[in-house]
Amino acid sequence: MPETPFYGWRIVAACMAFVSVSWSLGIFGMGVYVYALTESRGFSIGTVSTAVTTAYVVSAVLMVGVGRFIARRGPRPVVAVGVLAMTVGVTAMPHCQQPWQVHAAFLTLGLGMACLSTNTVGSTLAPWFERHQGRAMSTAMLGASIGGMTGTPLLMAGIRAWGFQATMALAAVIAVVVVLPLAAFVLKTRPQDMGQLPDGMPATEQGQSAQAIRWNLKEAIATRQFRSHVMAFGLGLMVQVGFLSHHVPIAIPVLGPRGAAAAVFSAAVAAFLGRLLLARYADQVDIRKVGACVFLLAAASLVCMALLPGPWALMATSVSFGLTVGNVTTLAPMILRREFGAASFGVVFGLAATLNQLSMALGPTVYGLLRAAFGSYGPALLLCGLLNLGAGMAIVWGGRRPLTAPHGVARVRSAN
Repeated sequence: MPETPFYGWRIVAACMAFVSVSWSLGIFGMGVYVYALTESRGFSIGTVSTAVTTAYVVSAVLMVGVGRFIARRGPRPVVAVGVLAMTVGVTAMPHCQQPWQVHAAFLTLGLGMACLSTNTVGSTLAPWFERHQGRAMSTAMLGASIGGMTGTPLLMAGIRAWGFQATMALAAVIAVVVVLPLAAFVLKTRPQDMGQLPDGMPATEQGQSAQAIRWNLKEAIATRQFRSHVMAFGLGLMVQVGFLSHHVPIAIPVLGPRGAAAAVFSAAVAAFLGRLLLARYADQVDIRKVGACVFLLAAASLVCMALLPGPWALMATSVSFGLTVGNVTTLAPMILRREFGAASFGVVFGLAATLNQLSMALGPTVYGLLRAAFGSYGPALLLCGLLNLGAGMAIVWGGRRPLTAPHGVARVRSAN
């Protein structure tokens, strides 16, 4: 009788699909919303940037709850609620007339982002993979790059052809049609529900692993690994999300609307290629050292973008920064999944993601306020380059000592 294929890779494919939708309308869509709401609806860039921050704050506050809920009840209801909330938020944006309405639309979008976040992907995949958790996570997160390659150009093209309102309505319909069937028919909670074991391994090979070790939040917070993770990815994601939210306004004065869409597309292609490399080697490398290299490349890209503002330099630095975008978002859950195990991932990464995202939420506002204060994005880009340098130092510092499991159970390495 032929062996049943491991269902976990279908879960990976489903995660990739809903991530491509959520990143299109969430993180990569932010720059489009900033541009459309300021240009076609007359809102100030400060108002819209602050509303973007509102979305990220709401998403951050909900992160721990999302991880706990998925650990208890599975991912189906979370993903379904997430796509519905996200579509309500984007559909409402073109109808906003007052600043409070803009904030309400982005607040609803933030609820959807929390339910379709990296934490959701990691919590969904955690029970399914042990040996191949790095490859599974980085493969699923290829959807974020697909969202970046397709979302921004299609949204910009749709706004030019049909207007803001029609484009947002069509995007919402597509999101619901793609994601709701995945939640209803594809996503499952555990491999045991399908009569399988993590990685599809035979029962005789399962053995004892870090999956059986459980951390509470107090124990996790006390570790150098957790604290350095929060510091590094809080800074790195704040810089990254702030840049992505303002990438279109940064590029349009130099490249024009079509050129700006091409820059965003090129950055997303680069992010996709970076994620492919990570998917190939994730289970074989020291991912903290990889993280440090990613942060340093991001820092160099932003500094060069500030000092060399010409069209070719802007396109080149958009690509080099894009190489880091996918790996920053993917490495964050991978590091804690590897260090703290599957059983504790939802809770530990939920708290880390909350703290990271509260810091990350400041990114759009920092770029917006510095742009308003100095009349250009140069000072913001230089400052954020320095912050990425600090993130690279923090992630290396966190891996210099081995991680001791709680209650003296065992000693596990912080990275391969």
